[in-house]
Amino acid sequence: MAGPLTLSLANRAPKKPLRKLPASIDVPHDAEIEDVKKAVARQTGIKDFNRIGLFYPSTRKRIGDRRALVRDQQDVVDNAQILVQDLGPQMSWRTVYLVEYLGPTLFHPLFYFLRPHLAKIDPFLYKGADKLPLTLVQTICFWMLFLHFVKRELETAFLHKFSANTMPAFNVVKNSAYYWLSAGLLAAAFIYSPRSYAARSELGLLDYVGIAMYIGGEFANFVVHKHLAGLRRPGTTEKGIPSCIGSSLVTCPNYMFEIIAWIGMILVSREWSVALSIAIGTSYMASWSRDKEKALRQTFGDKYKKKKYTLFYGLY
Repeated sequence: MAGPLTLSLANRAPKKPLRKLPASIDVPHDAEIEDVKKAVARQTGIKDFNRIGLFYPSTRKRIGDRRALVRDQQDVVDNAQILVQDLGPQMSWRTVYLVEYLGPTLFHPLFYFLRPHLAKIDPFLYKGADKLPLTLVQTICFWMLFLHFVKRELETAFLHKFSANTMPAFNVVKNSAYYWLSAGLLAAAFIYSPRSYAARSELGLLDYVGIAMYIGGEFANFVVHKHLAGLRRPGTTEKGIPSCIGSSLVTCPNYMFEIIAWIGMILVSREWSVALSIAIGTSYMASWSRDKEKALRQTFGDKYKKKKYTLFYGLY
């Protein structure tokens, strides 16, 4: 039976050193990265081990997989060293996502149900809102957007699995700003206005196309999310190669179907605020899809069929 591993510890950020950091630490031969985090946290007096960041000594890059075996990290074993840094206050990924999506699920009902009272608050955008009822199209837009974010909340709470426990707590402010202000406040303020392009009662061909794109996109997006969740074995962070609807076309079919659903919402609402929201979101998804393609190639090598398009088939 192999003996324990002895690793020397060094501060990755000398200007902000981790106090009480021991010179070295002994860990079992089968120790995972998370075990090292817990051991360092105990010895340095830090209550939340998720604050401990571990980094490769040569590249100084963060060791991302918390369930990876220490003995399999060649750079760490060769140098018998690991770099340590206090990452600051942390918050779980699940909590951050739940807070992000909460904004739109609150703003849209507020504007929808309190619309008659908004005429006194904003006499320009909501002039006549106390006398003119919401139109059929505005009601459809409400349910499209509201259900979209309720779906996200439910998937986050019960379906999604995360490879990392936490992220910096400040991210909840940064990430929520987009959802609360753009998809929430801005979109709601313009969609339910009597001046909105959505303030029409008759449905045209474009509206039916938009509704069909929304329903199809949301359903396909859920199917992909369910498949991705099933790729992770319980209690592990190991990932498999995606093989589901859309995965033969793009790296991230869940993003592609997300965009299709949002295009449907744009066609029905015809509001610039909705278009702006998905435009911002698409820029993020484009970057994430590139990172995902790179990670799949590095992880699976020749087993993975490289994709030309990472986000949307035929375009990006």
